[in-house]
Amino acid sequence: MLTITSWLAFVALCTAMVLSPGPNMMYLVSRSIWQGSRAGLISLAGVGVGFLVWMSLAVGGITAMLVAVPLAYDALRIAGAIYLAWLAWTTLRPGGRSPFQVRELAPDSPRRLFTMGLVTNLLNPKAAMLYLSLLPQFIDPARGSVLLQGLTLGVTQIAISMFGNGAIALCAGRVASFLIRRPRWAQVQRWIMGSVLGVLAARMAIEVQR
Repeated sequence: MLTITSWLAFVALCTAMVLSPGPNMMYLVSRSIWQGSRAGLISLAGVGVGFLVWMSLAVGGITAMLVAVPLAYDALRIAGAIYLAWLAWTTLRPGGRSPFQVRELAPDSPRRLFTMGLVTNLLNPKAAMLYLSLLPQFIDPARGSVLLQGLTLGVTQIAISMFGNGAIALCAGRVASFLIRRPRWAQVQRWIMGSVLGVLAARMAIEVQR
């Protein structure tokens, strides 16, 4: 099972990522502003299903890989460390910026709202990074079932994301106003997230060498 320390670290990371502007937040805030909070919540349901898909693919794939090829765990960590280091650089490099920008959107039907929320999340690089690069580093095969650990982390992430994004969708106007009036906040967030990604990349690389 996961240690409480690892779980709390994962909770902190997921919370930071929810509060970090990205494709999901951009779409949910834009949709809520232009079509109302109900439309934002319907879109959020699609986002939630997208996270379930990511979790199923990631956890199932990681479990199968570790069973078939024990050395794949280190290979996965090495690949993850390299990817995180690259993401840290693209975030911190001169000219880097937050992807948040509210867009004007035409009204859509509930079915299309749900579908667009789902597609937005399936194409979300932050979701891919979380499940393919970050989640594996919190899994320790020596502490029991990899599947159970992965599911625990996945359910934790989905719960945090749904609660956080739901609150953001309901307060979309205030969120947009805050970000527009405080451009420095986006810059601070960018530096914090870039630094966190760099530290995580270094940690993963060090653990591979042990």
